[in-house]
Amino acid sequence: MQLYLPIAEIPVNIFLILGMGGAVGFLSGLFGIGGGFLLTPLLIFSGIPPAVSVATVTTQVVASSASAVVTYLRRKAIDLKLASYLLAGGVAGSLAGVILFDILQSLGQLDVVISLSYVTFLGTVGTLMLVESIKAIRRRKSGVVVSAKRPGQHNWIHGLPFKVRFRRSKLYVSVIPVLGLGAAIGFLGTVLGIGGGFMMVPALIYLLRVPTGIVIGTSLFQILFTMAAATIFHAVSTQTVDIVLALTLMVGGVIGAQLGARMGQKLRGDQLRLLLGLLVLSVGMRFAIDLLLTPSDFYSIAITKGAGA
Repeated sequence: MQLYLPIAEIPVNIFLILGMGGAVGFLSGLFGIGGGFLLTPLLIFSGIPPAVSVATVTTQVVASSASAVVTYLRRKAIDLKLASYLLAGGVAGSLAGVILFDILQSLGQLDVVISLSYVTFLGTVGTLMLVESIKAIRRRKSGVVVSAKRPGQHNWIHGLPFKVRFRRSKLYVSVIPVLGLGAAIGFLGTVLGIGGGFMMVPALIYLLRVPTGIVIGTSLFQILFTMAAATIFHAVSTQTVDIVLALTLMVGGVIGAQLGARMGQKLRGDQLRLLLGLLVLSVGMRFAIDLLLTPSDFYSIAITKGAGA
């Protein structure tokens, strides 16, 4: 059954798109990630223009984060003050990202930059996750217990100026790394179509020492509004958000996430990280292969803007 995408201006198999949304939703529920960094490459591999893939996935990230944020708000597990600083940086990063996105799109270099960025980004993240998970599995099998750092221990970030007190997280830290982290996530989300939760959560825990019970809700709150801003920027500036594609992906994602969450409870944390690391590396390798292979068609008639441009 074919479904016509008005912005991408191509027909696609509706079951294929539902399957992609379901598969990424399953992985999201299994690994506790947003899934944007996997969904965007899958859409590109299926023939959807990279510009449309990146912009549309931001809407999917917004939808998948919204319901979770409501739940965490009810549990009072969100540091709204910390999230607001992260959000301020995220909106600025999103604006910078959409400006770069528009420039690269007008120059006809967007596809290459997205592919190179994913090769570098996924290759680095996948390798780090793979190495860390293998070490964790070896430690578990050998019976070695690694002591966690005490909450009172500080790192170099806590010596920076312009400190602000975040009472919900029991922190007194500089706003410089907070704004910088938010800006980095917003920038990457806009340019590459990723929510960034799998980077935000570790950064908040290990760099800022945010309590684990507050981290996920605060991260989701920032990602929700940052990606909402990115969606608006894309819709107004680049005009590459395909709402038909977005709605189809959302339906599949909701179903897949429920199944993944159930299976994720049966696996150990180090096993989950190992599987995710292998998955991330495989997607990065696919991008690298596409860049190295000679294309079957040396010319492209792909649109550089959305259908409404």
